[in-house]
Amino acid sequence: MSTKKTRIICLNISILFLVLFYQKSTAQENIIYKKTDTTTLTMDIYYPEPLIKGKKYPVMVFFFGGGWVTGSRVAFKHHAKYFSKRGVIGVLADYRTRSRYKTSPFESLKDAKSAIRFLRSNAEKFHIDPDKIIASGGSAGGHLAAATATIDKYNDPGDDLNISPKANALVLFNPVIDNGPGGYGFERIGDQYHDFSPLHNLHKGAPPTIIFLGTKDHLIPVETAQYYKKVMEKVGSRCDLYLYEGQPHGFFNYKYRKYYNKTIARTEQFLVSLGLIKKQ
Repeated sequence: MSTKKTRIICLNISILFLVLFYQKSTAQENIIYKKTDTTTLTMDIYYPEPLIKGKKYPVMVFFFGGGWVTGSRVAFKHHAKYFSKRGVIGVLADYRTRSRYKTSPFESLKDAKSAIRFLRSNAEKFHIDPDKIIASGGSAGGHLAAATATIDKYNDPGDDLNISPKANALVLFNPVIDNGPGGYGFERIGDQYHDFSPLHNLHKGAPPTIIFLGTKDHLIPVETAQYYKKVMEKVGSRCDLYLYEGQPHGFFNYKYRKYYNKTIARTEQFLVSLGLIKKQ
């Protein structure tokens, strides 16, 4: 057999192995986490494989962006799959948006809190370490992730309010963190920004946070992220801010592979530094 044919066969075997590995390492489960009179909300779960009996894993719950108006939970599918291979249970959480449910941003936040409470209260069932919950999201989803850990109001009365919705770490992609005058969404939030805006509710004990932002983001000013970092450090909390020169809103998405890879790598370093995952 020629060397060329041998190389082609080896390449095909390698590709097949990678495809099979990729499929096997993305076990998925779709579950209902919340029901209201008119709404059923679900989340997709990606488990590490093999899932070791009795072992508790960190969990990373992702909230999609879309201005609390639109969007889909599959937006962070590749992130969830990737981190499932790094020993983290990846969760894609749905929540109510205006386009589908005619709801406000306040209902979106209630749902995000419900999602984390659900995971924490069912930690044993889903092999979760309840003290290693990572909340993540992009844009308005980044707001929800940050708000679950910083905002005390906007809790669903159907939840067990004795269970904390506060994540242990935050990974935020061009997040909406300022809802005050001049900030994103103020025209819808109004005077309630005092209780809804993460920037206006930072306090001692805020979880360690990493933020990714492009310098050409037309929605989130660089100055806002820099000020958020400053306030976080003032209250004694860690906040790592990474700026990407010339990049617009949404630059981190999977289709922009270069920056997807860069932000994934930084996220890994951050989680390793917190002891949430092992160094690879």
